[in-house]
Amino acid sequence: MPILERLNQRAAQSWLGRYFKLEGSGAVGERPGTSLTMELRAGLATFVAMAYIISVNSTVVTESGGPCDCESLAPYANATQIQAGCVDVPEYLACLDVVKKDMITATVAISAIGTFLVGVLANLPLGLAPGMGLNAYFAYTVVGFHGTGNIPYRVALAAVFLEGIIFLILSILGIRQWLARIIPQSIKVATGAGIGLFLAFLGMQSSAGMGLIGADPATLVTLGGCPPEYMDENQMCQGHTMESARMWLGIGGFTLICLLLLYRVKGSILIGILLVSIISWPRSTAVTNFPYTEAGDRAWDYFKNVVDVHPIQMTAGALDFDLGSGEIWVALITFLYVDILDTTGTMFSMAKFGGYMDERGDFAGSTMAFCSDAFAVSIGALLGTPPITTFVESGAGITEGGRTGLTAISISLLFVLSLFFSPIFASIPGWATGPALVIVGSMMARSARDVNWDYLGDAVPAFLTMALMPLTYSIAYGLIGGICSYIVINGIIGIIAWVTRGRIRPDQENKETWQAFFTHDGKEILPGWMGRFSRKKDTSSHDHKGPPLPTRP
Repeated sequence: MPILERLNQRAAQSWLGRYFKLEGSGAVGERPGTSLTMELRAGLATFVAMAYIISVNSTVVTESGGPCDCESLAPYANATQIQAGCVDVPEYLACLDVVKKDMITATVAISAIGTFLVGVLANLPLGLAPGMGLNAYFAYTVVGFHGTGNIPYRVALAAVFLEGIIFLILSILGIRQWLARIIPQSIKVATGAGIGLFLAFLGMQSSAGMGLIGADPATLVTLGGCPPEYMDENQMCQGHTMESARMWLGIGGFTLICLLLLYRVKGSILIGILLVSIISWPRSTAVTNFPYTEAGDRAWDYFKNVVDVHPIQMTAGALDFDLGSGEIWVALITFLYVDILDTTGTMFSMAKFGGYMDERGDFAGSTMAFCSDAFAVSIGALLGTPPITTFVESGAGITEGGRTGLTAISISLLFVLSLFFSPIFASIPGWATGPALVIVGSMMARSARDVNWDYLGDAVPAFLTMALMPLTYSIAYGLIGGICSYIVINGIIGIIAWVTRGRIRPDQENKETWQAFFTHDGKEILPGWMGRFSRKKDTSSHDHKGPPLPTRP
């Protein structure tokens, strides 16, 4: 018998195999086709597919400025510098270097913790990490570019912490899935598409992306891509557009990632990011990430360490529960809503893809999976990160045969291993991560095909949701615009129909059916614990969670 077969057989018959229900373990509900080596291989596949989040999340969150305060660090800074985000103030830039290193450590730590919890407690092959879209909303809308928003970084972290607590309570009570259903279907799918457009918009800018587009005083945005020496103090190109070597390198990386994805190469996004970064590391080129400046010298010295564990210095415990502003409550509700749609939809879609969805539309371990995710959100806030969520890249491991929590545990261990290479992740430039943002955005935008375009009462609110997110630079404003327009348009129609007793009513043949409750055998029921207090006594439906929600690309 080959060595690997003996290893798998012994693992299956051990306490480990019985706990995770490997094939041949004899445990109740064992999962066919699973083995120790297959689960480890699946974990490696998922990690490679989602490891890009380490560099991308640290770059995005650093754009918020973190706890760095320009006015206290550099009291000599003038009003123009402060309004521009202090991007040319040396003391502030040095603080940002520390924040980026903190965020690399925090991203790795919370990804490892969240993934380990869902593996051990829920026995599911899912990877968790700070969510794309949620981190952009946190950095660019709530806190604002280098702290120019309405809510300080510390207060925003407090909102994330509270969101995790509320999330945990909703998960325990079984209300989470119901809240995901009460939003009209077209608005839900448009939210993913709108966030995708927003991410693509960020990936094309110069701050966290390739620099393909830039600011313009007349048209707000225009074609960019000029070399740094042709930018003014407001980061606007003064001619020589599309001549930046860094921008063209980013476009090359974008093309490479697209081709690799088309050929189904595992870890395509990570490969593209690393290749562009490696080309950008030599100091004597036009695309270098280490120019001969004070900031460049400091980054180069850290990069040369290669192996280093950076302790979190500034972002851990940086919470401020000053919740008197109305803006913070809007942010908290938006975090909660987007996280409900994102994580719930992804978990259900992964369960369906992995084949462990039951006939009621639920899956074993769902409650513990939701609780693990919610708990990790609050722990992540204590470390300084935006909300974490389940990654759809978990499908890479499921494709490789991952079916149990051993896949998640192996992903977690690989995240821990990556913690020792902070200098590498800290040296990945924006024109390397920008293509990843555009690619992820394009994947998320494909959910627009599920919008009900055949009925204007559904189509117009969905379109406003998608359009307002990038145009207002705010995910929250897009959600508010879409939901309010849906209520106004369909509310007026309903009032007119009620007043005229149905004699005046538009053609609603193609309108979506809105349904707030779950159904089972033709009966409306409440989810989870709520169902136990409903007037329906059909005990077979108490824990029904409904059909899987739309996937998050």
